[in-house]
Amino acid sequence: MIGPVMIGPSSSHTAGVVRIAKAAIKVLGGTPDNSEITFYNSFARTYEGHGSDRAILAGLMDFETDDKRIKESIEIATQKGLKYHFKSVGNASTLHPNSIRLNLTKGNKQIEVLGESKGGGIINIAEVNGFKADFSANLHTIIIFAGDVKGSVAFIANVIAHDDCNIATMSVSRKGKNDMACLVIEMDSGIKPVTFEYLKSLSWVKEVIYIPDINR
Repeated sequence: MIGPVMIGPSSSHTAGVVRIAKAAIKVLGGTPDNSEITFYNSFARTYEGHGSDRAILAGLMDFETDDKRIKESIEIATQKGLKYHFKSVGNASTLHPNSIRLNLTKGNKQIEVLGESKGGGIINIAEVNGFKADFSANLHTIIIFAGDVKGSVAFIANVIAHDDCNIATMSVSRKGKNDMACLVIEMDSGIKPVTFEYLKSLSWVKEVIYIPDINR
């Protein structure tokens, strides 16, 4: 498998990990003040030896996969005052073998992201704040937390279509009927700022997060 240009030793354990963290800080809205990072399964057994600890901190500081500073990211994070704590869970049979859960806090905002490193630098963001997400961060992505209102998915899709954006994938998960729902849309191109602000202004929408393609 041809992987990305990167600092090694492994596309799964370093490049993929950097990208998971970069996607997570886009959800958060910046570098976190505090981070709790849980490595699962194969990551739990190898994260120190394969440099996944350095890679995750590098991604949280928005380094690219080929940034030479990845090797010194623990020292740099300490200098910047980034507070972090590593945990490991070696036998989580329901999770992908290369899974990482990030609980991040910035100011008053707190998020939880579950990411999977698929190999070759390819990732999947499996969950955001407990909702199923399943996006790759290779496309422009919108995450919308909103009330489970009848016709809301079709309405949002229509708004995006009027912005001349082509939808590549769309998924919806919810806590229950008429409860909070999460809509994840991956697009071939980005949305206009006015469209983003309009979506945020809808009375039944709680939060809108826009994540540009992290590889650009």
